[in-house]
Amino acid sequence: MKKIKFKSTEFDTILSPLESDVLEVIWPNKKKKVREIYTVLKQKRKVVLCSIAVILDRLYERGIVNREVEKGKGGIHYIYYPKQNREEFRESVVESAVNKLIDKFGQTAVTYFDERFSKGSKK
Repeated sequence: MKKIKFKSTEFDTILSPLESDVLEVIWPNKKKKVREIYTVLKQKRKVVLCSIAVILDRLYERGIVNREVEKGKGGIHYIYYPKQNREEFRESVVESAVNKLIDKFGQTAVTYFDERFSKGSKK
């Protein structure tokens, strides 16, 4: 995670809208081919197949999805599936953000979190 951008949906803070949409397709159904993901997404938005392939490759390179290679009709096909379920991914995003804050601000961040969560537990 490089930047945190606070936008309208939770995953748009670290992912592009198309990356978020791709993950929304594969989380509930597990393993999917690029064309299967494209078929679902083209119903919601204007998108081309190669854009989906590029996004999936980027998500794979970032360690967000896994992929398998399948040989079949037409050659080699990549099958993508999430590395983590939605809740695990959410937790890893929060963990990464908190760790970056602590790395950047040190004891100030630790003190803030301690005070913030101590107040919350007294309610």
